[in-house]
Parts: sequence; structure tokens; C-alpha cells
Amino acid sequence: MARDRELEDIVRADLGLRAGLSEKPMFGGLAWLLDGHLLCGASRQGLMVRLGKGNDAFALAIDGVGPVRMGQRAMEGWVRASPEACSDEVLRRRLIGEAIAFVDTLPPK
Repeated sequence: MARDRELEDIVRADLGLRAGLSEKPMFGGLAWLLDGHLLCGASRQGLMVRLGKGNDAFALAIDGVGPVRMGQRAMEGWVRASPEACSDEVLRRRLIGEAIAFVDTLPPK
């Protein structure tokens, strides 16, 4: 999986300046962590976001959004928006906002 620097810049702008936010190369792309918790990641496969178990149904109903898979196993609470879906600014920002809302409920590491 290769990095998508254009998507990285877009996500970085969407996230803005936020206390506790950091970036780390992971999964062949770039990941963002909030207070030490994985929040989202960007690669040529699109945008991976952490919505939390039970919070991903709305996203999975959207064309171009599917579950994140590790091998054959779907990772509950994680979704991936395709590169085409990521071009929808409203969708991308909603996914990022929902990821922030979920990760904000977790205790800092």
C-alpha cells in the first residue's frame, strides 16, 4: 500500500490543529492518533476511520464505504472510504468528525 500525499494533506487540513493530535507512518500510509489512540489513516486505498463498535452502520450504508479488513476478518467499528468517496468533502469531514467524537470518549494513553 502506498501513501497518497494529496489525501494526507486534505485530511491534515480537515483535522486542523488539535491538542493531542499526532501523525505516524503506519499500514503503508499515514495515520493520525488522538491522545495516543488511532483515529484515522490515509493511503492510496482511501481513508480508514475509527468509529467504534456499533457506530459504523451509517457509514457502511454509504456507497464507497466498507469495513476495514485484516486478512479475512472485518474490523468492527472501522471503515474505509474509497478514494472516490473521500473526494466528497461533506462525507469525508463527517467520517473524521465521527471518529474524533468516538476517540474523545476513550481515556488518554
